[in-house]
Amino acid sequence: MSTPAIHLMTALRSGHSTSPRLTWYGPDSERVELSGRVLDNWVAKTSNLLQDELDAEPGMKLRLDLPAHWKSLVWALAGWQLGMELVLDGGDADLLVTDKPDGEPGGSFDAVIAVPLAALAMSWPGELPSGVLDYAAEVRSHGDVFMAHTDPDPALPALTGPGKAVRHSGLLDEFAASQEAGVRLLVKGAEGLESALSRSLGAWKQDGSVVLVDPNVEVTQHLLDNERVSATQ
Repeated sequence: MSTPAIHLMTALRSGHSTSPRLTWYGPDSERVELSGRVLDNWVAKTSNLLQDELDAEPGMKLRLDLPAHWKSLVWALAGWQLGMELVLDGGDADLLVTDKPDGEPGGSFDAVIAVPLAALAMSWPGELPSGVLDYAAEVRSHGDVFMAHTDPDPALPALTGPGKAVRHSGLLDEFAASQEAGVRLLVKGAEGLESALSRSLGAWKQDGSVVLVDPNVEVTQHLLDNERVSATQ
């Protein structure tokens, strides 16, 4: 049984596949641009890592302990493509994805995945705690095309956040923020991951694209003009 997330990934890789779909502005003048095809490639590799290496399947809980970042959006789309439930409120989960593997996240997990946020990171910078998986070192070896072993159920939970619960069937109709068709949307990372996910889904649903900006990056008129941003709300 298909889900809105699966349909969305199909649209991202097939419609205007070479056009920008996600542009990231990070610290130290970092700029990353992903076309629909490249975004789908990252999501497919991450989904395959989840499914083939971590035995992830529909209904399992994936806790994202990450800021609003382009890799966080990749992880969210990968989890949804598998039919997993994203946990954003620090609750219990089967798997933990974090950029702070040395911290004390609380709870017990079947696996912990460390995500370095630097765009060009080929591995985690330094040593990782025993048993923690290095996302940057592992993801590139996985396939560029994702095929689910088990069909996801649209009735299963897709997201748990502060005071919020959304099923897979409602991701695009209930959770995604309303946007204009073809929007080039500015998304401010300072507003948090849940907001970034909601607004990005809304833009992609309308065949638009996203410019996601780290909280430490100043949003100047030059940036808005250079990226041809058409909406900031």
